[in-house]
Amino acid sequence: MRAVLQRVSRAAVRVEGEVVGAIDRPGLVALVGATHDDGPEQVATLARKIAELRILHDERSVLDEGAPVLVVSQFTLYADIRKGRRPSWNAAAPGPVAEPLV
Repeated sequence: MRAVLQRVSRAAVRVEGEVVGAIDRPGLVALVGATHDDGPEQVATLARKIAELRILHDERSVLDEGAPVLVVSQFTLYADIRKGRRPSWNAAAPGPVAEPLV
């Protein structure tokens, strides 16, 4: 699994104008991608790391602050752009596999 984290004061995800996820106070947005061989162990490891990273104000963690994390599935984190001009997403897990993990 891969994740890109961003500290935010608030955040929302909209799909066709409808809010499908939001946090209304300081926390993190986690863009998370899964690959074919990820499973519960990888999910637990990544969740623990995100929760314990000391990246909030005064080097505090999500656990220290009780801060929210908005998790967004992002298959493009597994893009392969080594050849040509069209990225390949072969390494990304298909939706039915990634969705329960993320």
